[in-house]
Amino acid sequence: MSRRTVTAAALVLACFLPVAGCGGDGPRRGPVGPPSARGETAAPAGGSPFWVDPESDAARQVRAYEAGGRAEDAKVLRRIADRPVADWPAGDDPVPEITRAVRGAAAQDRTAVFVAYNIPHRDCGMYSAGGAHDAGAYRAWIDSFAAALGESAAIVVLEPDAVPHLVDGCTPAGYHDERYGLLAEAVDRLKRQPRTRVYLDAGNPAWIDDPGRLVEPLRRAGVARADGFALNVSNFQTTDRVREFGAALSGLLGGAHFAVDTSRNGDGPLPGDRADAWCNPPGRALGVPPTDRTGDGLVDAYLWIKRPGDSDGTCRGGPAAGTWWPEYALGLARRARG
Repeated sequence: MSRRTVTAAALVLACFLPVAGCGGDGPRRGPVGPPSARGETAAPAGGSPFWVDPESDAARQVRAYEAGGRAEDAKVLRRIADRPVADWPAGDDPVPEITRAVRGAAAQDRTAVFVAYNIPHRDCGMYSAGGAHDAGAYRAWIDSFAAALGESAAIVVLEPDAVPHLVDGCTPAGYHDERYGLLAEAVDRLKRQPRTRVYLDAGNPAWIDDPGRLVEPLRRAGVARADGFALNVSNFQTTDRVREFGAALSGLLGGAHFAVDTSRNGDGPLPGDRADAWCNPPGRALGVPPTDRTGDGLVDAYLWIKRPGDSDGTCRGGPAAGTWWPEYALGLARRARG
C-alpha cells in the first residue's frame, strides 16, 4: 500500500481487497462511508478517539493541491486527510513507522490504529502477494511490531484475509496448521501489550456468506483471547449488512465484539454480480467516519482500515496495490455524504 514506508511488494490488500477468484466479491473487498440514502444508521455525532496522521498521503496531497492552486480539490480531499486511517507498517521493519505513530498519538492522547499484514503465503499469490519468508520470520516480525507498540493505546487489525482464505480454500491445505498457529501466537504476543486491542479479520458477508463457517477457524486462530473480530476490511458492503452478519457471527462466538471498516462503503458495493467488484470499483463513496460511538453494543468501532485512495491493484487503470491514487481518492471524497 504504498503507505509512505511500505513498498508495493509488501502492500496489503490484494485478495482482501482483492483477488478475483478468491470468492464472492473477492477478498476484502470494500470499505465504508457515511449513512447512505438506503437508511443506514449513522454513527452518533461527536469526535473520534483515534489519531490523525498529519503526514498521510492524503494530507500531503492536500498540501500539494493548495500549493498548486487547486483549493476546491484540497477542500474536498480533507474529508480523508482530516480523519484517522489505519497504518499498515512495512513487512521488512515495522518499528520506525509504529514508533512514529504511537508517539504522535500519545502526544494528543489518542489511539493509533494499525494493520498487521505480513503472514506467510499472503493473499494466495495475488495482487498483495508476499508476507514473511517463513514462520520464524513472522514470529520475529510480530514480536518487533508488538514491542514497538509499548504501553501506548493502540488497535491492531490482525492479518486481513488470512482466516477467510483458509475457509474458502484459496490457501493450500499444507499451510493451514502453520497459519492457525501463527495467528494464535500473534494474538497472544500483541495482547501482552497492556493497552493494545486486537481484532482478527473475518472477511465480509459477500465473501464467506455463512457465519457458521468462520466459527471454528476463528477459534483456532485465537479469537477468544483477542478483543474480537474485524469485518469488511477493504470491502464495500453496507454498514447495515455487515452489522447484521457480525451480530450473527458474534452469537456463534459467545458474544464476541467486532469492528467494521467503513472507509469506502458509503454507497455500498458495485451493483451487479461482478467478479472484480472489490477492485477499484467506480462510483463508490466514503462511509461513516471513524468513531467508537457506534450505537451498537457489539460494534466497538467504525474504522477506516483500508486507506481511502490506496489502490486495490492494477485493475480499472489503477496503480499497484496499496499505491496512493489521488484521482480515486477525490472521487470517494466528492461522493461522501458527510
